[in-house]
Amino acid sequence: MRLDKFLKVSRIIKRRSVAKEASLGDKIFINGKIAKPSTDVKVGDIIEISYFKKIVTIKVKDIILSTKKEDALEMYELIEAKDH
Repeated sequence: MRLDKFLKVSRIIKRRSVAKEASLGDKIFINGKIAKPSTDVKVGDIIEISYFKKIVTIKVKDIILSTKKEDALEMYELIEAKDH
């Protein structure tokens, strides 16, 4: 699944356009490499997202094409959330 779609479906970022913009701004890394919106996300990948003043690290647990709000948390595991 594309990175921008994964971030939207998992509800980490609410809108796909915002997810795309963040990944174009070199704010998202997958397994330590800069990720673009079209980067393929796989189970087991470690995603690091640099939000405003926070860095959030998650591990991809599952790829679900569309989810309900309750199921979105099944798609990832929060590893770390820290301030810059």
